[in-house]
Amino acid sequence: MPDKERFEARDDEGTLLGVITYQVTGNVIAYTHTKVEPEFEGHGVGGELARAAMEDAQGRGRTVVPICPFLSSWLDEHHDYDKIVVRSHRRVK
Repeated sequence: MPDKERFEARDDEGTLLGVITYQVTGNVIAYTHTKVEPEFEGHGVGGELARAAMEDAQGRGRTVVPICPFLSSWLDEHHDYDKIVVRSHRRVK
């Protein structure tokens, strides 16, 4: 939902399972927070959100700043996105 600056995961009935929030400045996207509703934790919702967010950033040619601790940790295990991730804010151009 670009107008709300967040990605949402919903089930087939439309129930909100979780969100990743972000901020965009130019060609840089900072993912700021991931929240999975407690009853859906441990079911892969956070990972699906992370993958969708990173695929979107990659598809748009954006540089990613992972401020969110969950996403940062997830990226430690998913090196296919290393080329678009900036771990130090000083390197963002």
